[in-house]
Formats: sequence, C-alpha cells, structure tokens
Amino acid sequence: MFGIDITFLAIIVLSGLSAGAVAYALLFDRVADERKAERRLAGIKRSEGEREQQRLAKDKNAEVARRRKSISDSLKGLEEKEKDRDRNIRRPPLKIQLKQAGMTVPIERFYLYSVVVGIALAALSFFLGAPIYIVPAAFLVGFFGLPRWFVSLTRKRRIKAFLAEFPNALDIIVRAVKSGLPLNDGVRLIANESKEPVRAEFRRIVEAQQVGLSIPEASMRMIETMPCAEAGFFGIVIQIQSQAGGNLSEALGNLSRVLRDRKKMKAKVQALSMEAKASAGIIGALPFVVAFLVYISSPNYIMPLFTTSIGHIILGAAGVWMLIGILVMRKMIDFEV
Repeated sequence: MFGIDITFLAIIVLSGLSAGAVAYALLFDRVADERKAERRLAGIKRSEGEREQQRLAKDKNAEVARRRKSISDSLKGLEEKEKDRDRNIRRPPLKIQLKQAGMTVPIERFYLYSVVVGIALAALSFFLGAPIYIVPAAFLVGFFGLPRWFVSLTRKRRIKAFLAEFPNALDIIVRAVKSGLPLNDGVRLIANESKEPVRAEFRRIVEAQQVGLSIPEASMRMIETMPCAEAGFFGIVIQIQSQAGGNLSEALGNLSRVLRDRKKMKAKVQALSMEAKASAGIIGALPFVVAFLVYISSPNYIMPLFTTSIGHIILGAAGVWMLIGILVMRKMIDFEV
C-alpha cells in the first residue's frame, strides 16, 4: 500500500513537472515578448517624460527670455522717455521755455518781437556811429541774444518764486488730508487760493483731471512746465503713494521738510560762497576800472588800443582770455544742492 502511494505520488509529481515544463516551453516566448513589451513601454514612457520635461524646460526658458526681453524693452522705453524729459528740462526747445517762463506769447509772435528788437538794436548802433560790421552783429545780438536772455531770466525767477511758495502749499495739502479731505480737494484748494506760480501749476493738474488723467499722471507732468527737482519729487511721491499705498499726509509732510532743508542748505552754501563771488566780481571788474582810470589820467596812452588795428587785436585777445577766466571762476563758485 505504501509502495503504491509513493508510486502514485511520483507519477503525479512527474506529470505536474512535465505539464509545467510543457507550459513553460509554450509560454516562454510569450512571457519574454511581454517583458520586452513592458520594458519597451517603460522606455517609451521614460523618453516621453524626458521629452515633456525638456519641452517644459524649453518653454520655461522661452518664457523667461520673453519676460527679460519685455522688461528690457520697458526699461529702454523708460530710459528714452527719461532722456527726452531730461533733455526738455536741461535744454528745452524755445516753445517749452516760453511755457516754463509762464509766458502765453505764441512762438510766431516771439520771433516777430525778436526781429523788431534786432532791427532796433542794429539801427541804434548805426546812428551811434558804430563801424558798419558792428551793425549785423548788433542785429544778431538783438534777434538771438536779448529775447532769449529775457526768457531765461523770467524762467529762473518763476522757478525761484515757485520754490519759495511750494513748501507752504504742501503743508496746506497735508492739513487738508489730515482733516479728512481727499487729495483732489487739497489740490483744488491750492489751485484756487495759493500764490503764483504755484497756483498755475496746480491748476494744470486740476485741468488734466478734467480731461481724464489721474492725479499721479498729472503730477508727473508738472516737471515739464516747472523744471526743478522739487516738482519731480512731488510727482514721485504721489505716484508711489498711489501704487504702494501708505500715509499720504506723512509722505507729503516729509517732502515739505526735505524741501525746506534744501532751501536752508542752498542759503547756507550761497552765504559761504559770497566771499569767492565777491573776489570773482572784483577780479572781473578790475580791468575795466583800470582802463577807465588810465583813460581819465592819460587818454593818449590808452587810445591806441581803440584806434589801431593792433590795439583791436590786443583787445579781442584780452576779451577772450578774460571771458575764459570769468567762466572758470563761475564754475568754481557754482555749487548745486
């Protein structure tokens, strides 16, 4: 019985092994193909993932490059605008100079006035017996020199008057904002109640608001008609406050204090440089004073300078060197705060 069971079990085991061997032999190729397919599929998925990562990285790099280019173009545009604005502030065209001087004269009429002044100065030099070559020079001085000098002088006086009143206007706006009024009402209050030329500049802001501009945009344009750093500071403060928020009254109060400190510093620098300015004035006037005293004491000694061609050459050379010396002294005593 025991032998039969062992024989039966051995037959069963061998049958199973044989069936397994036959199944393995039949299914080996299929299993190998499936494994190869799985490895190939995994490789394809891996390569697709790598390609997707590369595509994403490429898109990211392209987006970064586009952003950099956009930022670079924006910075270039802002730089060009800033250069144009600086050019209009430092060396503005005549039309802008007339506006900055507070003149309402059209450019055509200004040229007409310049022609009249040039003709009048040329006629005056002719009737006074000046040499014939002096008459065209007098006309050029009257046409190009005197009117533009008058515009420049009026422009500087207007800027000086603006700087004297501007801190007071800022203090009024600060009090209005602290009392609960909006910034628009404070600006309108200055446009109606302040002194000139501050009133005219703030009136331009109010008029710009009426045509659709915001207060920050209109404030940034103030420097175009009032070419001074203080007007630029005001526009920057309003622009930053509108974008970043914050306490407007405190910002304008700090700006008013800074402007007053700048004014005190300018007065201090001017007081400290008065000695150098007085010395430069004495040195510049000394040749004329000496020439006048020599003419009074012995006119025959100095008249050859005015009656001979060699004297004219000497006077011209002396005038050029004296002009160079005056310009150098002016540069040495001109301090910008």
